[in-house]
Amino acid sequence: MGSETADSVGVVDVRIEGNRVVDVAPSIAATGLDRVIKAEGRWLIPGLWDHHVHMGQWAKSAGRLQLDNTESAAEVLAQVSEHVNELRSSGNTEGVIMGAGFRTTIWQDLARTAELDAITAGFSVVLISGDGHCAWLNSRAYQHFGRAPEPGLIDENPWFEMYARLGEIDPKATAAEYSSVIRDAHSKGIVGITDLEYEPNHLTWPARVTEGIGRLRVRAGFYPDSLDDVLSRGLRTNDTLTELVRLGPLKIISDGSMSALTAYCCEPYAPDPLHPRGKHNYLEAELVELLTLASENGLEVALHAIGDAAVQHALNAFEVTGARGSIEHAQLMRRPDVPRMAHLGIKASVQPAHLLDDRLAAERIWADRADRCFLFGSMRDSGVAMLFGSDAPVAKLDPWLAIDAAVNRAAAGEQPWNSAEQLTPAEALFASTDGAGPVSVGSVADLVLLDDDPLTAAPRDVHTALTMIDGDVVFDAGEIAVHLR
Repeated sequence: MGSETADSVGVVDVRIEGNRVVDVAPSIAATGLDRVIKAEGRWLIPGLWDHHVHMGQWAKSAGRLQLDNTESAAEVLAQVSEHVNELRSSGNTEGVIMGAGFRTTIWQDLARTAELDAITAGFSVVLISGDGHCAWLNSRAYQHFGRAPEPGLIDENPWFEMYARLGEIDPKATAAEYSSVIRDAHSKGIVGITDLEYEPNHLTWPARVTEGIGRLRVRAGFYPDSLDDVLSRGLRTNDTLTELVRLGPLKIISDGSMSALTAYCCEPYAPDPLHPRGKHNYLEAELVELLTLASENGLEVALHAIGDAAVQHALNAFEVTGARGSIEHAQLMRRPDVPRMAHLGIKASVQPAHLLDDRLAAERIWADRADRCFLFGSMRDSGVAMLFGSDAPVAKLDPWLAIDAAVNRAAAGEQPWNSAEQLTPAEALFASTDGAGPVSVGSVADLVLLDDDPLTAAPRDVHTALTMIDGDVVFDAGEIAVHLR
């Protein structure tokens, strides 16, 4: 397999035996039994990972009412009304309507359950915010979940309780839908994910693999409501569950989000008089209790913390308990907490594409602290290990979008946001490869061939030619792999 590696000069050949790279040299003689993939001078990199995905929600997202482009509650209502009228005109007068993508930080009006009820008679309606931390339901949907309707939006823990039960009214993603998003992931060079779907992933992923949905490495995360079951099975993080699937971290959502005005911050910012600094879903003492239990039982923790106060409390809990794992998002941080995070050896599982969606809102509602958002450069300088992800469906399951956002910190045509926090292409690429360095002897044969140089081309324009997992080709854009010696 001829290709260029990040630290090579010219062209090299790579020999794979089984699931390992066994030789890298300027020229390797092929035997008559070898299959030769003619890479034709393409670029070879380790396989890419997405370290934060809600895979079931991502698999279902294409079939939901898309509300991404709405800018007010009124626009959401208008779009829902149009959809309901289309359904009724085709003879559908009842059922479930699922929508997603609205962002309340740009609204000047309020969501009202009564207004949603007025246009959706006969239908159960669940509209999920773009960041997943709040939702707008009609009364019929609340009735199904056995809960009295809220006058407006519902957020955080009360919402997450219903989020985990969405399968009761909206069928969970099918094997075919999973297969589709896995194929799409392969086409972008993704070989593995950490799945943090709101379900007992340690049970659902082994069952799913038996359905033949496609090859993908998975770290199956789980939530506190599955903790007792995980412990009763004697499972530890990284234990093998089935082929390519291992147990992932215990996921804890400690605070809210900026978009929902619930990220827990050191200083006030939210209009809610009861929660002007946002909301914490767990007290620090509760975090310590959970992290202690995890640490004592060989479990890593993926601790969601977006506001600077939430990050501070998360680091306190990690320090007190000695637990290992990551802080998910770490969107807003006090600057002293960056080197502290490095000192504690806690990883930053971050989603760079979020800065594209959150920039305008942050500059408005966090104007006094926007310079402390997405501190990737500071993390690098302090020695914090970064793991890139998408949080799909919050952002697209696309590592090149994440890499581009980390490198440019701007959408096309915009100036970089906090340019001192930009990463180099090599740094951003490394954060997407699960810690794998350049391809070398001993590397696992989770490999990707690229048509473009990932260190010089615009990341969004990089094209994947071939993806390989454990030495098996799972994606081939141009029938590269059909060449036999």
